[in-house]
Amino acid sequence: MIRISNLSLSCKAVSSVIGILLMFALTVVSISAMMVYSVPAIDELKDNSKSQNVEQAFTILDSRMSKVALGESPLQTTSFSLMGGEVGVNGEYSDNSNIRIVIQNTTNSTPIVNCSLGTFEYTLDERKIAYEGGGVWSKYRENGGSVMVSPPEFHYNGETLTLPIMTINGSSSTSGEGEVNIAVTSDNRPFVLYPNTSISPSRTNPVTSDKVYIYIESEYYDAWANYAESMTYTNAEKDDVNKTAIIELDVVPPMGTTTLTNQIEIGAVNSSNTLPIYDFYMNLEAAGSQGLNPSNYEIKAISGTKTLIYSLSKSGGNDQLEIEVTYKDKSVGSEYIEKWEGKDVFQVNNGESTVDFLNDSFMMKYAPPNQNGADPDFSWNFSGDTTELPDVVINSTNTSFSLNNLTQHYLKLLTKDGSVVFNINSPGNSDPVDYDTSSVTIDYDVKAGGITYLHVTQNELEMDIIN
Repeated sequence: MIRISNLSLSCKAVSSVIGILLMFALTVVSISAMMVYSVPAIDELKDNSKSQNVEQAFTILDSRMSKVALGESPLQTTSFSLMGGEVGVNGEYSDNSNIRIVIQNTTNSTPIVNCSLGTFEYTLDERKIAYEGGGVWSKYRENGGSVMVSPPEFHYNGETLTLPIMTINGSSSTSGEGEVNIAVTSDNRPFVLYPNTSISPSRTNPVTSDKVYIYIESEYYDAWANYAESMTYTNAEKDDVNKTAIIELDVVPPMGTTTLTNQIEIGAVNSSNTLPIYDFYMNLEAAGSQGLNPSNYEIKAISGTKTLIYSLSKSGGNDQLEIEVTYKDKSVGSEYIEKWEGKDVFQVNNGESTVDFLNDSFMMKYAPPNQNGADPDFSWNFSGDTTELPDVVINSTNTSFSLNNLTQHYLKLLTKDGSVVFNINSPGNSDPVDYDTSSVTIDYDVKAGGITYLHVTQNELEMDIIN
């Protein structure tokens, strides 16, 4: 007799089946996971590949548009594949991008340029690529940051800014998968915006202002600002609220001999030059018959935490002027003061005197306001934020320098952050100087990065999409 009563209780017969089912389940899960994670990555790689192809096409378009705008060719064409994206010409009246240049003086700011740029833009899903202002820009997502693909037509060497403003005219768009043809034309007659005295007598070179500001309102403003900030001689900020890049350029103040006013401006000097100041003197004439006899004629400049004061006062009657030089830097300490007294005097003849701040034979002695050690000679050291060469030890008993040495040293310190303005005042009594007949002469080695010449043109481009 055959015994089968325990056969139904055995699991050995199904173990291989369960193993196969488990392997199949793991395979299905693995394939599903791969599909979940890899398909979007593959799609993203495809989109990136498409975007890179369009960026390359826009870079080629950039070079051809420059040929049209700068007069090398009246017509240029190019083509590229849309690959499912949309392309459009947003001309000057679309208000999607704008450039404005402002010249700022002490008392006012004057806009000299206000032009639309216009864009030629490609959109694929959340990716945008655009030609604007002579450059190519790329942006991912509506609120994402933008990057520069190809630099714009913005050329600044620390002395001259050359800015051909590329203004795109036209309004057309298309989308799809096929090829698109782009035609760009120009009459090759750029309009000179600066210098141009027919627009305004003040539009002349060299530039005579305190600052030049360039405002670029654009969807790609952050990439514009990053590009400007990467340049050696510019400062740039981002106005996120108004989507505007703000580029700041320092202006070299005019040099030479001018009629004296109560303000004297000196630009940043080349601190690598041992003696960067070549001329700095005032020819003073007395106002009326009272003579040139100030009790405290103060010539004072402040730059951030730094202060430099030249003090002139009468000595020995009305025929001599004595001088004191005071330098402070609050970032080091409020009690840190370097003070110098003249061992010589400037002569006054018939109410006239020449005060030469670079007189190498006019000796000054170190005379700190107290002797308690709170006001050491803190600024005489190797070049730094608060110090400048020469590296010397100064004390009140045996140190004397020429007025030239002091002026060279302190002006290098004072102009580290840019131009400074000396304000003249005579506290305590009426000003003894006749400004109409007095003069000041200034000449120095300029620190690189101060704009002197500005050349701005508007170059209009007609752009059309040919299907």
